Amino acid sequence: IKNMITGTSQADCAVLIIAAGTGEFEAGISKDGQTREHALLAYTLGVKQLIVAINKMDTTKWSEDRFKEIVKETSNFIKKVGFNPKSVAFVPISGFNGDNMIDSSSNCPWYKGWEKETKAGKSSGKTLLDAIDAIEPP
Repeated sequence: IKNMITGTSQADCAVLIIAAGTGEFEAGISKDGQTREHALLAYTLGVKQLIVAINKMDTTKWSEDRFKEIVKETSNFIKKVGFNPKSVAFVPISGFNGDNMIDSSSNCPWYKGWEKETKAGKSSGKTLLDAIDAIEPP
């Protein structure tokens, strides 16, 4: 947490990496979970832009239902923290295999991409790199 605070205090955007694995997501988002804590700290330290990368999707066999469940739960808790879920890109990824990091993956044909809406307008994309490219400069 200490290292996270140091870096976050100067950030314009945070990338929240959430593990999709059974039990991993639930542990992170629990009342005292690190995922919840990191989102709250980021917002409290002034980060107003957020990207959510849902990692380890390969371990769920690229389950669309699991992705939707995580997006729904995460949207609810980041909204309580202060972020607007409509301005957040949710990207299913496999960091280990590189899926949806730079190039879109054929492993999740159901995934049509992310769309977000901010004061600057709408933007959309499919990959984590697209989401990073869509960050609004301060």
